[in-house]
Amino acid sequence: MVTIGFSWTEEADRSLGIPVYASAGAAGADLRANLPDRGDVILVPGARALVQTGLRLEIPAGYEVQVRPRSGLALRDGIILPNAPGTIDSDYRGPLGVILMNMGADPFVIVHGDRIAQMVVAPVLRASFRETTLSQTVRGDGGFGSTGRD
Repeated sequence: MVTIGFSWTEEADRSLGIPVYASAGAAGADLRANLPDRGDVILVPGARALVQTGLRLEIPAGYEVQVRPRSGLALRDGIILPNAPGTIDSDYRGPLGVILMNMGADPFVIVHGDRIAQMVVAPVLRASFRETTLSQTVRGDGGFGSTGRD
C-alpha cells in the first residue's frame, strides 16, 4: 500500500472528510466538491468548470494520481472530465481541482460535498528517448480506424 500525504487548502470544509474508497474492491477513491463559498456550481450543457476539492497532495516519487470520471455521472448526466485521466505529478503541491464538463442535454448542479470524480494511485515508469530507425510492423503507419470496425 502507498501512502498519499495531504493537507487542506485554507478555505476547505474539513467536515467533508478525506477521499475514501466506496467499496472493498474500488480502484478509485472518491473526490468531493469542496466549494470555497459553499454555493452551487451550475454547468449548462457544453460548459466546463474547475471544481475545487479542498485538498493538496504529496504523492511519493515514482507514483502519480490519475483523476477519472465517475461512471454514474457520465451515464446519467453526461458529466465528464475532458482531460481524463487527469494526471497529478509527484512534485505538484498546489490545490487539487477537477475539470468537469457537461455533455448532457440539461443543466447540472454541483452541490458542495458532491462526489465529483475518483482518484487512482498508479506507478510511473520513466523512459529515455533516442532517435532510431523504426522497425516495420504489419500495421505500419495505419492510424485511426485502420484495423477495422469489427
